Amino acid sequence: MTDTGPVDPPRRDAGGRSMSDQDRRTDTRERPTAELMRELTDQTTTLVRKEIALAKVELADKGKKAGVGAGMFGAAALFGAGAFAAITACLIWALSTLMVGWLGALIVGVAYVAIAGVLALRGKKQVQQATPPVPEQAVDSTKEDLEWLKTRAKSGRSG
Repeated sequence: MTDTGPVDPPRRDAGGRSMSDQDRRTDTRERPTAELMRELTDQTTTLVRKEIALAKVELADKGKKAGVGAGMFGAAALFGAGAFAAITACLIWALSTLMVGWLGALIVGVAYVAIAGVLALRGKKQVQQATPPVPEQAVDSTKEDLEWLKTRAKSGRSG
């Protein structure tokens, strides 16, 4: 099945009845330009409002997911801090059997500083790649709508 591009929304006449493509073409040719422009303005306004509503819904969904993820990160950080403290104590205790206790603690501390530095640099890079947060579906849909409007405007001028 091939994609034939955007499909015109169903139109209704003044009585609310569905109009065929032929009826719409005849109806459009017989209507004054001012009325057609008014209808175009109304439809464009409606389209813009719907695109804004889509963007709001998309951003709200992303925000909700980000909030849940942040909560999970917080819980993971709490448990991770406890585990980190226990493992640190274990490492220092194990090294103190081979050397003076303060030297074992210093070695563990320096290793942690190096790991923290590497993680901070990689985290910064990841955050930079994730910005700016844009509602991609709404932007794509708006671009498609603009192309459809351009096509309709061109076909209206040549028709």
